[in-house]
Amino acid sequence: MVNQTVLQFTGLCKTFGATRALIDVSFDVQAGEIHGLVGRNGSGKSTLIKVLSGYHVPDPGSQLTLNGQRVNLPISGPEAAAQGLVFIHQDLGLVPAYSVLENVRLNSWQAKGLQRIDWKKERAGVEEELKRFNLRVQADTPVAALSQVDRAILAIVRAMHHLGNGSNNKVLVLDEPTAYLPTDSVERLFEAIRTVAQTGAGVIFVSHRTDEVLTITDRISVLRDGRLIDTVTTADTDEKALVSLILGRALSSLYPDRIKATSGERVLEVTGLNGELLRDFNLTVDRGEIVGITGLMGAGHGEVPYYIFGAQDAKSGSITLNGRELKIQKTTPAEAIAAGVALLPADRLNLSGSSTASVEDNVALPVFRRYFSRGRLQLAQVRDHVVGLLTTFDVRPAIPSYEFSALSGGNQQKALLAKWLQLGPNLLLLHEPTQGVDVGSKAEIFLRISEAALAGTAVLIASAEYEDLANLCTRVLVFDSGRVIGEISGDELTEAKILDLCYRGARRQGAPGMVFQWRPYRVRFILRGTEPEFAKTPTRGATSRIFRWQPHRVGYLETDKGGASTSRSGAHGSTKGGFRWQPHRVGYLETDKGGASTSRSGAHGSTRGGFRWQPHRVGYLDGA
Repeated sequence: MVNQTVLQFTGLCKTFGATRALIDVSFDVQAGEIHGLVGRNGSGKSTLIKVLSGYHVPDPGSQLTLNGQRVNLPISGPEAAAQGLVFIHQDLGLVPAYSVLENVRLNSWQAKGLQRIDWKKERAGVEEELKRFNLRVQADTPVAALSQVDRAILAIVRAMHHLGNGSNNKVLVLDEPTAYLPTDSVERLFEAIRTVAQTGAGVIFVSHRTDEVLTITDRISVLRDGRLIDTVTTADTDEKALVSLILGRALSSLYPDRIKATSGERVLEVTGLNGELLRDFNLTVDRGEIVGITGLMGAGHGEVPYYIFGAQDAKSGSITLNGRELKIQKTTPAEAIAAGVALLPADRLNLSGSSTASVEDNVALPVFRRYFSRGRLQLAQVRDHVVGLLTTFDVRPAIPSYEFSALSGGNQQKALLAKWLQLGPNLLLLHEPTQGVDVGSKAEIFLRISEAALAGTAVLIASAEYEDLANLCTRVLVFDSGRVIGEISGDELTEAKILDLCYRGARRQGAPGMVFQWRPYRVRFILRGTEPEFAKTPTRGATSRIFRWQPHRVGYLETDKGGASTSRSGAHGSTKGGFRWQPHRVGYLETDKGGASTSRSGAHGSTRGGFRWQPHRVGYLDGA
């Protein structure tokens, strides 16, 4: 690591009214260093990043130095970029409808003024940058077609492009880049981050996940209640010590005692359920039981809560709640709530709560009808009720009039959990309940889930947090390609066992139904002369009946000597180890004028014109 300071805050303070969000924080980043920034929700991390990006104006006396040069605050985005400071936030800031090439080159085309863009040159330059970060996608691929992890890596590619050649004395700020990534994709992102640091750039890595911070960083700074508590060397720190610094106390246990599995009253029974990815899914959940469902990204487990709640229509099957069959199509969430079902979706601000409404309105929404008297809503009673819930669930600040989006992620989740648990539901459905939540809030959320189960609520958790499922659930079902391939319970219910089953699937046990074979897909073109001419059809949206068949490979699992599995993309390439099929996309080109459409393979291929993506699958042989 180069001992050269590329960024330094001195005496950083920020006050909002009577609240001191940052108090005399001094913080520095070295060239070639990955510096972690951690703390509970509300500790000041987001405020520090927003001051650094120019969104907030700090209090007088705060100083920022970049590459030895004093910088006046606030600093604008263009000024920050000119100084070698670039940001990647949780939403990544990509334009899904634009191609990879357009996202990387936006506002930085090599052509100037009225010059024509040299697309061939631009495409070659972008593909060279993609190759540098081992991102195996074509420059013309729409960003909407990329996986979550590929989008995150693309955001890094774009950031490094805007920093220019030679990254010495540059700083990349990553604000919760893994918050919405499945566990199995994180290592690919880490490889890209290490590539950035190897160029000599400093990296600030903000995350709630202590295991990730300990894996990727060189040093870690801990904020608590707006103050810098300590900066530690990662190699000399373990997770227990880091959690103690974050909380200000030792955490005896992140998880409550696991509830013992006992046969009881049947609450939920799902039989033969089929959906977009889901295939022949069967499930029973008894009163007081906590059941987990999991798998790798796209395995299908994430669909289940929404089918049960009526937020999405399943294709076939049956769902029975407390002996009463629910319609699998055209059942509304209101009907599910009336039947005693509660759902906490993964997308807090768009699907679970209203970001612009107050905390009071979000929490009290399901029970407003209880507080009407003679046709009038008793607002004082509603507020007293909400204050009591916020206090019980440790939501900070416990201010009902606060705008919901102003709460930190962990406090939003606790408020939403209070919203549903106040109903005493028969069935609680949770989708990624601790996504983007700090360790202290996690412990509180786990406790509330456990208490709900002990009170008789049946709980179903769909999550990719394998450690959480192993420590909280009575049993866990593992999915692959839309099907349950294994169930783990009792003493075998460990994080390692879940991981092993997720990555290797039933193939490791020689189970039927997972014997893999090559399958062709259709490349729609006509060979004329030496160059292919793409098959045209007379009507828009029609498909050519002239096909050339070719095999296609997507993804594989590679097992190292220690037995661990890693998932990699092997599209159009050779494979090693045990091969695993994964969903991918193809599509066709269509033109608005003239009525003709052009069909071609879009899997990892260059495109021109308007490209419509369509999912298809290459799969496995169902057999013994």
